[in-house]
Amino acid sequence: MNWLNDILADDRDPTETREWIDSLSAVIQNDGAERAHQLLEGMVEVTRRAGAFLPFQPTTEYVNTIAPHLEAKSPGDAAIEWRIRSIIRWNALAMVVRANRKPGDLGGHIASFASAATLYDVGFNHFWRAPSADHPGDLLYIQGHSSPGIYARSFLEGRISEDQLNHFRMEVDGKGISSYPHPWLMPDYWQTPTVSMGLGPIAAIYQARNWKYLEARGLMPKSDRKVWCFMGDGECDEPESLGAIAAAGREGLDNLVFVINCNLQRLDGPVRGNGKIIQELEGQFRGAGWNAIKVVWGSYWDPLLARDTSGQLRKLMMETVDGEYQNCKAFGGAYTREHFFGKYPETRQLVANLSDEDIWRLNRGGHDPHKVYAAYHAASNHKGQPTVILAKTVKGYGMGKAGEALNPTHQTKKLDEEAVRAFRDRFNIPVDVDKLSEVPFYHPGEKSEEVEYLKARRAALGGFLPQRRRKADESLKAPTLDKFDRLLQASGEREISTTMAFVQALNITLRDKQVGPRVVPIVADEARTFGMEGLFRQLGIYATAGQKYKPVDRDQLMFYREDAAGQVLEEGITEAGAFASWMASATSYSTNNLQMLPFYIYYSMFGFQRVGDAAWQAADMRARGFLLGATAGRTTLNGEGLQHEDGHSHLLAGAIPNCRAYDPTFAGEVAVLLQHGMQRMLEEQQDEYWYLTLMNENYTHPALPEGAAEGVIKGMYLLKDAGKPKKNELRVQLLGSGTILREAIAAAELLDKDFGVTADIWSCPSFTELRRDGFDVERHNRFHPEAEPKKAYVTELLEGRQGPAIAATDYVRAYADQIRAFVPMKYTVLGTDGFGRSDTRANLRRFFEVDRYYIAHAAIAALAAEGKMNGKDVARAIKEYRIDPEKVNPLTV
Repeated sequence: MNWLNDILADDRDPTETREWIDSLSAVIQNDGAERAHQLLEGMVEVTRRAGAFLPFQPTTEYVNTIAPHLEAKSPGDAAIEWRIRSIIRWNALAMVVRANRKPGDLGGHIASFASAATLYDVGFNHFWRAPSADHPGDLLYIQGHSSPGIYARSFLEGRISEDQLNHFRMEVDGKGISSYPHPWLMPDYWQTPTVSMGLGPIAAIYQARNWKYLEARGLMPKSDRKVWCFMGDGECDEPESLGAIAAAGREGLDNLVFVINCNLQRLDGPVRGNGKIIQELEGQFRGAGWNAIKVVWGSYWDPLLARDTSGQLRKLMMETVDGEYQNCKAFGGAYTREHFFGKYPETRQLVANLSDEDIWRLNRGGHDPHKVYAAYHAASNHKGQPTVILAKTVKGYGMGKAGEALNPTHQTKKLDEEAVRAFRDRFNIPVDVDKLSEVPFYHPGEKSEEVEYLKARRAALGGFLPQRRRKADESLKAPTLDKFDRLLQASGEREISTTMAFVQALNITLRDKQVGPRVVPIVADEARTFGMEGLFRQLGIYATAGQKYKPVDRDQLMFYREDAAGQVLEEGITEAGAFASWMASATSYSTNNLQMLPFYIYYSMFGFQRVGDAAWQAADMRARGFLLGATAGRTTLNGEGLQHEDGHSHLLAGAIPNCRAYDPTFAGEVAVLLQHGMQRMLEEQQDEYWYLTLMNENYTHPALPEGAAEGVIKGMYLLKDAGKPKKNELRVQLLGSGTILREAIAAAELLDKDFGVTADIWSCPSFTELRRDGFDVERHNRFHPEAEPKKAYVTELLEGRQGPAIAATDYVRAYADQIRAFVPMKYTVLGTDGFGRSDTRANLRRFFEVDRYYIAHAAIAALAAEGKMNGKDVARAIKEYRIDPEKVNPLTV
């Protein structure tokens, strides 16, 4: 045994060492490896207590974690399953090849599913349960590039037609199927969106944690359901992919399984050409507290490893880097014999009786259904930890010279007839030679052995997957608006922020008997900033293990209370994690048939900007809930400066079609929006989510004008009517939102006092909603030329009003400028373009030219442009309001 000789070579007492090894070998033989592991752990503990430093080894040998004699055996029919898998491979390839022979360069991917087919096939046949009367169902995060293979399976099941396959990536006319897993486009099919890459893994982690949370709160019965997340080894370089794995390990999410398809290649070439990605990932996951299962080698390697008495083969496996492993697969058996096995005499001898074809056939673990089954079985039964399965595969498996293990294979979309023929022959697909040029889809028939077997396996597991629930069976009744009455009334002399108005509205909602238990308050370590620390004691912070310590502030009224059944999710400093947690609750109606209402409150600047890709993911997966961008605006969070001050989150939110975004100024507006949003999402079950920006500036709040609720929701209402204009009266229309609306109100007083100009004042909680309405009307009129033209809501409100309109917000000009086309008078927009600054609110508003003086000056300038005032009036305003005409443009500094 060469490996033992290596150990003993520099040993100062080789006899004693051999005795220890012999003893351990006897324990393994008589009592098993687990007993040996227990003894070794005890020895390690004794050694450490003696003061010795024993470094942690995060990786194991480059072999399968599960030894052949410990593998669970698959109960399936291997021959039939191979035929099914082969047919699915063919149809997945045909789908992409046919699509890319059409005009338009539709794209698509062949190589990813080719490498992962066995990983999916084993799961669908034996492990993944659909929602049924007997089981709530597992949840799949399917790697986006593998979607053709999932469609190909559904084709055999009869769920997707040949016509749909033939319209892969051709969705505009309603016939096609989507490029990737998109619940928005296929709402009865795809469960979770996983593209962009990296978003699936972090979402899966927080989804699994959400199930534990719902179980702990008694809202969902405990079960053995699991979240299965598929990803590629190259995808692991995305920060979101591995960024939250420590959270999963810390919380012991044994309802979570990651399957990482380690085909050793990313889009352009090797993932770790000079290293070993499987070893790297094993170390990262084991260090984060995961159960790691490596599926490196297929069954054909077992006899070689069993004969490796010298240990040289294992040593060679460890020494060989991924780039060389790819060469072995790309260049065949003869190359592998010479450049891999030929490195040592012992390993060369191991394959001396094998042909080059035999060597080429030595399979990787991820292509061996027996090895994959054993890994899935172990993962399904593991307790106390999440599990990662690291399955080694070949990218482009089956594509031969057209792309198997070659660097460009990810981009391969078109195959010539020779490559198609080779693929057909390799997987024994009964397609006639004269039909090969068409690359036809193949279905063995509804009564075929393959289809009946496939359907029987799915029936045994509760039904077909993927499948998605559109609506929860139960609609929740939202609290009526009168429940928020105290927020609709004037605050009197009491000054509060809209953030505090939200907290008060949240507390009212929490007291609602039906909706209250379904509320999920989520914060990313900023609850005290937003005045929400009272919820700690009131509701408790969810913690898997409860609270094992006495909080340092236990003698205070609002102490920090963790609870195994806590309702608040305090996620720590992770906007991405908190947002993923919000998405899990926001889609509970679909995944759990249980409506939840998540409120995620955060610094607005770190909302859509920080997790913008995930915000689109939420839209795709039809999330329902509230996002609260607190300390919003570029001049409200006055001390933070530059990139912390939010001047554009509304532009980002407004680009998402099913996100309804508002910038309320007063408590009454906040109450109306929250109540109506709950009604839309809980009662009507509309697939939309709501974004409200909130401020930390305290001021008094007027009562909501009677009948204004509709305008708040539509995006604009008349806050102050200056009355019927008198003859020759100078009049302007002042529009604003958020905290800058108060500057517009103050500007109206200046204009009246200093220039005799009266102003109608409009609160515009959503320029985004106004823009959407305007575009809808514009489109309708364009397509219905003979019908009576409709008018945009903005136009209806402002038409007939006198004077120019001036809008000012705490956001970049583009925000309020969105409605320019629908404003029926001269329109001037002020905004906070440029970098943020640290200073007082007054100085910041002067710097960005959005304070009351700049608004008043803009109104005088607009009246002068219309000939109703003159340049001397504008010059007087400049002098009166101490405006520096040579002041630097905030956009340029």
